Amino acid sequence: MFMGIPYGDLAVLAAGLLAAGALAGVLAGLFGVGGGAIIVPILFEAFRLLGVDEEVRMPLAVGTSLAIIIPTSIRSFRGHWKKGAVDMALLRSWAVPVVVGVLVGSAVARFADPWVFKLVFILVAGLNAIKLLFGNDTWRLATDLPKGWLLRAYGSFIGLASALMGIGGGQISNMLMTLHGRGIHQAVATSAGLGLIISIPGAIGYVLAGWGREGLPPDAIGFVSVLGFLLVVPTTLLTAQIGVNLAHAWPKRKLEVAFGIFLAIVCLRFVVSIFE
Repeated sequence: MFMGIPYGDLAVLAAGLLAAGALAGVLAGLFGVGGGAIIVPILFEAFRLLGVDEEVRMPLAVGTSLAIIIPTSIRSFRGHWKKGAVDMALLRSWAVPVVVGVLVGSAVARFADPWVFKLVFILVAGLNAIKLLFGNDTWRLATDLPKGWLLRAYGSFIGLASALMGIGGGQISNMLMTLHGRGIHQAVATSAGLGLIISIPGAIGYVLAGWGREGLPPDAIGFVSVLGFLLVVPTTLLTAQIGVNLAHAWPKRKLEVAFGIFLAIVCLRFVVSIFE
């Protein structure tokens, strides 16, 4: 037994989380996301198999995902930055409002019912998948991103939704940037930087939000599972550069379709989980 888990079950869990980490690393580099869209559902299932209380299972998966995204985003951002694809001016404009949104989302996490996290995941992933799979260059809200308070409002929304979904913000910022005339490659690269801005305060917020909550596994620090973090992070770091290289090698439409299919699958998984 280790932390109350039989060694046989622990071996299966470890293998699954290592594989999830490898896939998450590729996704982080390929789509500018922190990998949370694949990590959250896998952690959710792992915690279910381990008998974690349903009331804390989803926020534990989200908080652990945000912690995992920290090193993954660093690796992904550095790769895209070296290729000169990151819009640093936009990142600076979004930094403060994004962090404010993340902190609000982390505070909500302490009191929200599990279905709230799932519903946010479904809505954002579903809208993004529709846009990527069926949209075209005529699907525009504007020819460029707005200035002033509206741009800051976008940042706060990205931070809030990302904190409730356990993602690095790539899904949302990719959608907003491409709807405002930005190319998919720049959107992916800039989103990688957002992952870093979101994940650090997000993980800290979930540690505080879950502090002292009943029903958490013995390895958890607030809503962050140390075991989940240690098993997933190594493979994400090893595979993130593979995704970066693919992102800059693939044509625009292939990248959009691949991302759309991926998001649709994740969205459907959480629809199913609500009715289980």
